[in-house]
Amino acid sequence: MTTGVRRRMGVEERRQQLIGVALELFSRRSPDDVSIDEIASAAGISRPLVYHYFPGKLSLYEAALQRASDDLAARFVEPHEGPLGARLLRVMRRYFDFVDEHGPGFSALMRGGPAVSAGGACSMSTISTTNALVDSVRQAAYVQILSHLGVTDPPPRLELVVRSWISLAESTALIWLDGRRIPREELESQLVNDFAALAAVSAAYDEEMAELLRGALKDEPADGPFAHLVGRLLALAS
Repeated sequence: MTTGVRRRMGVEERRQQLIGVALELFSRRSPDDVSIDEIASAAGISRPLVYHYFPGKLSLYEAALQRASDDLAARFVEPHEGPLGARLLRVMRRYFDFVDEHGPGFSALMRGGPAVSAGGACSMSTISTTNALVDSVRQAAYVQILSHLGVTDPPPRLELVVRSWISLAESTALIWLDGRRIPREELESQLVNDFAALAAVSAAYDEEMAELLRGALKDEPADGPFAHLVGRLLALAS
Protein backbone atom coordinates (compact mmCIF):
# COMPACT_ATOMS: atom_id res chain seq x y z
CA MET A 1 0.00 0.00 0.00
CA THR A 2 1.05 3.58 -0.62
CA THR A 3 0.54 6.20 2.03
CA GLY A 4 0.40 9.17 -0.34
CA VAL A 5 3.19 10.86 1.59
CA ARG A 6 5.57 12.65 -0.74
CA ARG A 7 9.23 11.68 -0.27
CA ARG A 8 11.37 14.58 0.82
CA MET A 9 14.28 15.31 -1.50
CA GLY A 10 17.79 15.99 -0.33
CA VAL A 11 19.41 19.33 -1.12
CA GLU A 12 21.39 18.17 -4.16
CA GLU A 13 18.54 16.04 -5.45
CA ARG A 14 16.19 19.03 -5.27
CA ARG A 15 18.73 21.26 -6.99
CA GLN A 16 19.10 18.76 -9.83
CA GLN A 17 15.32 18.50 -10.14
CA LEU A 18 14.98 22.27 -10.42
CA ILE A 19 17.74 22.43 -13.02
CA GLY A 20 15.98 19.75 -15.05
CA VAL A 21 12.62 21.52 -14.81
CA ALA A 22 14.18 24.87 -15.75
CA LEU A 23 16.05 23.33 -18.68
CA GLU A 24 12.84 21.78 -19.98
CA LEU A 25 11.05 25.13 -19.82
CA PHE A 26 14.00 27.07 -21.27
CA SER A 27 14.20 24.52 -24.10
CA ARG A 28 10.67 25.32 -25.24
CA ARG A 29 10.62 29.08 -24.72
CA SER A 30 13.04 31.94 -24.32
CA PRO A 31 14.37 32.05 -20.75
CA ASP A 32 13.21 35.67 -20.57
CA ASP A 33 9.62 34.42 -20.89
CA VAL A 34 9.89 31.81 -18.14
CA SER A 35 9.12 32.98 -14.61
CA ILE A 36 10.25 31.62 -11.27
CA ASP A 37 6.57 30.97 -10.52
CA GLU A 38 6.35 28.67 -13.54
CA ILE A 39 9.48 26.81 -12.52
CA ALA A 40 8.17 26.39 -8.99
CA SER A 41 4.80 25.16 -10.23
CA ALA A 42 6.37 22.67 -12.63
CA ALA A 43 8.60 21.37 -9.82
CA GLY A 44 5.67 21.11 -7.42
CA ILE A 45 7.15 23.46 -4.84
CA SER A 46 6.63 27.03 -3.67
CA ARG A 47 8.32 30.09 -5.12
CA PRO A 48 10.24 30.82 -1.87
CA LEU A 49 11.63 27.28 -1.93
CA VAL A 50 13.13 27.87 -5.38
CA TYR A 51 15.00 30.83 -3.91
CA HIS A 52 16.18 28.60 -1.08
CA TYR A 53 18.20 26.59 -3.61
CA PHE A 54 19.05 29.32 -6.13
CA PRO A 55 19.52 33.06 -5.49
CA GLY A 56 17.46 33.89 -8.59
CA LYS A 57 16.62 33.03 -12.16
CA LEU A 58 20.09 34.03 -13.35
CA SER A 59 21.84 31.41 -11.26
CA LEU A 60 19.25 28.77 -12.17
CA TYR A 61 19.61 29.66 -15.85
CA GLU A 62 23.39 29.33 -15.65
CA ALA A 63 23.06 25.92 -13.98
CA ALA A 64 20.66 24.81 -16.72
CA LEU A 65 23.11 26.03 -19.37
CA GLN A 66 25.89 24.03 -17.72
CA ARG A 67 23.84 20.86 -17.90
CA ALA A 68 22.84 21.57 -21.51
CA SER A 69 26.44 22.21 -22.57
CA ASP A 70 27.62 19.01 -20.87
CA ASP A 71 24.89 17.09 -22.70
CA LEU A 72 25.74 18.70 -26.03
CA ALA A 73 29.46 18.01 -25.65
CA ALA A 74 28.68 14.37 -24.86
CA ARG A 75 26.91 14.03 -28.21
CA PHE A 76 30.32 14.11 -29.91
CA VAL A 77 31.59 11.08 -27.98
CA GLU A 78 31.59 8.07 -30.31
CA PRO A 79 33.31 4.66 -30.14
CA HIS A 80 36.30 4.37 -32.46
CA GLU A 81 34.73 1.55 -34.43
CA GLY A 82 33.86 1.36 -38.10
CA PRO A 83 34.56 3.83 -40.92
CA LEU A 84 34.91 7.53 -40.16
CA GLY A 85 31.94 8.58 -42.28
CA ALA A 86 29.53 6.35 -40.37
CA ARG A 87 30.90 7.61 -37.05
CA LEU A 88 30.45 11.25 -38.01
CA LEU A 89 26.93 10.54 -39.22
CA ARG A 90 26.00 9.04 -35.85
CA VAL A 91 27.48 12.11 -34.14
CA MET A 92 25.44 14.45 -36.34
CA ARG A 93 22.25 12.52 -35.63
CA ARG A 94 22.78 12.86 -31.89
CA TYR A 95 23.71 16.53 -32.34
CA PHE A 96 20.48 17.26 -34.21
CA ASP A 97 18.51 15.23 -31.67
CA PHE A 98 19.69 17.78 -29.10
CA VAL A 99 18.93 20.72 -31.40
CA ASP A 100 15.47 19.32 -32.12
CA GLU A 101 14.66 18.75 -28.45
CA HIS A 102 16.13 22.00 -27.10
CA GLY A 103 15.53 24.49 -29.92
CA PRO A 104 15.15 27.81 -28.04
CA GLY A 105 17.72 26.75 -25.44
CA PHE A 106 20.21 25.76 -28.13
CA SER A 107 19.69 29.08 -29.91
CA ALA A 108 20.19 30.99 -26.66
CA LEU A 109 23.33 29.02 -25.85
CA MET A 110 24.95 29.45 -29.26
CA ARG A 111 23.97 33.08 -29.67
CA GLY A 112 25.47 34.11 -26.36
CA GLY A 113 22.46 33.79 -24.12
CA PRO A 114 19.22 35.78 -23.90
CA ALA A 115 18.89 39.04 -22.03
CA VAL A 116 18.07 37.33 -18.74
CA SER A 117 17.96 40.26 -16.40
CA ALA A 118 18.17 41.00 -12.72
CA GLY A 119 16.58 44.24 -11.58
CA GLY A 120 16.18 45.33 -15.19
CA ALA A 121 19.87 45.08 -16.07
CA CYS A 122 21.39 42.51 -18.36
CA SER A 123 23.83 40.25 -16.54
CA MET A 124 27.33 40.48 -18.03
CA SER A 125 28.38 37.53 -15.85
CA THR A 126 25.74 35.38 -17.55
CA ILE A 127 27.01 36.38 -20.99
CA SER A 128 30.55 35.54 -19.89
CA THR A 129 29.41 32.20 -18.47
CA THR A 130 27.49 31.38 -21.65
CA ASN A 131 30.47 32.18 -23.86
CA ALA A 132 32.72 29.98 -21.72
CA LEU A 133 30.25 27.09 -21.93
CA VAL A 134 29.97 27.40 -25.72
CA ASP A 135 33.76 27.41 -25.99
CA SER A 136 33.91 24.27 -23.84
CA VAL A 137 31.45 22.48 -26.14
CA ARG A 138 33.47 23.50 -29.20
CA GLN A 139 36.70 22.34 -27.61
CA ALA A 140 35.18 19.01 -26.59
CA ALA A 141 33.94 18.49 -30.15
CA TYR A 142 37.36 19.45 -31.54
CA VAL A 143 39.18 16.97 -29.30
CA GLN A 144 36.75 14.19 -30.19
CA ILE A 145 37.13 14.71 -33.95
CA LEU A 146 40.92 14.72 -33.67
CA SER A 147 40.77 11.48 -31.70
CA HIS A 148 38.80 9.83 -34.53
CA LEU A 149 41.51 10.96 -36.94
CA GLY A 150 44.19 9.54 -34.66
CA VAL A 151 45.89 12.93 -34.30
CA THR A 152 47.17 14.43 -31.04
CA ASP A 153 49.28 17.28 -32.45
CA PRO A 154 47.28 18.61 -35.40
CA PRO A 155 48.97 20.65 -38.13
CA PRO A 156 47.54 24.14 -38.66
CA ARG A 157 45.52 23.18 -41.73
CA LEU A 158 43.81 20.31 -39.92
CA GLU A 159 42.94 22.54 -36.97
CA LEU A 160 41.42 25.02 -39.42
CA VAL A 161 39.36 22.28 -41.09
CA VAL A 162 38.01 20.80 -37.86
CA ARG A 163 37.20 24.10 -36.18
CA SER A 164 35.59 25.45 -39.36
CA TRP A 165 33.45 22.33 -39.60
CA ILE A 166 32.28 22.65 -36.00
CA SER A 167 31.28 26.27 -36.67
CA LEU A 168 29.49 25.14 -39.83
CA ALA A 169 27.51 22.54 -37.86
CA GLU A 170 26.44 25.22 -35.38
CA SER A 171 25.33 27.73 -38.01
CA THR A 172 23.55 25.02 -40.02
CA ALA A 173 21.60 23.93 -36.95
CA LEU A 174 20.62 27.51 -36.09
CA ILE A 175 19.42 28.20 -39.64
CA TRP A 176 17.52 24.89 -39.69
CA LEU A 177 15.67 25.87 -36.50
CA ASP A 178 14.29 28.92 -38.29
CA GLY A 179 11.47 27.12 -40.05
CA ARG A 180 13.02 23.64 -40.44
CA ARG A 181 12.61 23.96 -44.19
CA ILE A 182 15.14 21.25 -45.05
CA PRO A 183 14.75 17.67 -43.76
CA ARG A 184 17.19 17.23 -40.90
CA GLU A 185 18.34 13.84 -42.24
CA GLU A 186 19.59 15.59 -45.37
CA LEU A 187 21.47 18.16 -43.31
CA GLU A 188 23.05 15.47 -41.14
CA SER A 189 24.41 13.71 -44.25
CA GLN A 190 25.39 17.01 -45.83
CA LEU A 191 27.45 18.02 -42.80
CA VAL A 192 29.33 14.71 -42.89
CA ASN A 193 30.10 15.36 -46.56
CA ASP A 194 31.03 18.96 -45.73
CA PHE A 195 33.76 17.62 -43.45
CA ALA A 196 35.16 15.47 -46.25
CA ALA A 197 34.96 18.38 -48.70
CA LEU A 198 36.76 20.79 -46.38
CA ALA A 199 39.46 18.21 -45.73
CA ALA A 200 39.81 17.42 -49.45
CA VAL A 201 40.25 21.07 -50.42
CA SER A 202 42.92 21.46 -47.75
CA ALA A 203 44.60 18.23 -48.85
CA ALA A 204 44.82 19.55 -52.40
CA TYR A 205 47.19 22.24 -51.14
CA ASP A 206 49.14 20.35 -48.49
CA GLU A 207 50.75 16.89 -48.63
CA GLU A 208 50.56 16.39 -44.87
CA MET A 209 46.80 16.90 -45.04
CA ALA A 210 46.62 14.62 -48.05
CA GLU A 211 48.33 11.83 -46.11
CA LEU A 212 45.98 12.30 -43.17
CA LEU A 213 42.98 12.19 -45.47
CA ARG A 214 44.16 9.02 -47.18
CA GLY A 215 44.50 7.33 -43.82
CA ALA A 216 41.07 8.49 -42.68
CA LEU A 217 39.33 7.32 -45.85
CA LYS A 218 41.12 4.04 -46.51
CA ASP A 219 38.44 1.94 -44.79
CA GLU A 220 35.44 3.80 -46.21
CA PRO A 221 32.92 1.40 -47.81
CA ALA A 222 31.57 1.87 -51.31
CA ASP A 223 28.12 2.63 -49.89
CA GLY A 224 29.32 5.05 -47.22
CA PRO A 225 28.59 8.80 -47.07
CA PHE A 226 31.99 9.83 -48.44
CA ALA A 227 31.76 7.49 -51.43
CA HIS A 228 28.24 8.77 -52.01
CA LEU A 229 29.61 12.32 -52.17
CA VAL A 230 32.28 11.35 -54.70
CA GLY A 231 29.63 9.73 -56.88
CA ARG A 232 27.46 12.83 -56.80
CA LEU A 233 30.39 15.11 -57.65
CA LEU A 234 31.41 12.93 -60.58
CA ALA A 235 27.84 12.94 -61.86
CA LEU A 236 27.77 16.72 -61.56
CA ALA A 237 31.05 17.08 -63.44
CA SER A 238 29.81 14.91 -66.30
